[in-house]
Amino acid sequence: MTYRPKDSYHRRARAAGYRARSAYKLIELADRFRLLRRGDHVVDLGAWPGGWLQVAVERIGADGRAVGVDVVPIDPLPAANVDSMSGDVRDPAVVRAVRERLGRAADLVLSDLAPKLTGVAATDAARQSELGTAVLAALPDLLRPHGRLVMKVFMGPDQPALLARLQTLFDEVRTTRAEATRRGSAELYAVCTGYRGQPQ
Repeated sequence: MTYRPKDSYHRRARAAGYRARSAYKLIELADRFRLLRRGDHVVDLGAWPGGWLQVAVERIGADGRAVGVDVVPIDPLPAANVDSMSGDVRDPAVVRAVRERLGRAADLVLSDLAPKLTGVAATDAARQSELGTAVLAALPDLLRPHGRLVMKVFMGPDQPALLARLQTLFDEVRTTRAEATRRGSAELYAVCTGYRGQPQ
């Protein structure tokens, strides 16, 4: 099915002042799994254009803090407790800089990362796998023990191995599809709670 950019979620996002229709994915997941709590410290990986950061700041309140990072520069958000930076999450120095800006380990790490698709199945799968590996590698620096992770995953041959790795790191791992996901998309979200690792 051909994607129509002016769909209902696109219109709702514009009317509500969100930068992207994907804000409604996070709203749905946050409501369903009680992910965003007052006072939380949140990291958003792949944060451009900032829709998920907007939702996070609404939910965590003035006592919380959110930091987003993306290879594409993110226009600043007006809230005092949100920060953003440009960088590649595959770079350990970028991950360390995110942690420094957050001030402490995160209660919740969000990852809506997706590679630029080429249309070549093997290449796209490899890029998706590389990003998934990068997120897992960043968790010891970013996420507190017993913390939570929401991570975009893609249906495909590498999905079972990724989920198996997540199950070794978290007490509970659930996969779900957000209602705002475009038809025909292969994306799912892994909602993980009870992080077993230790921040570095």
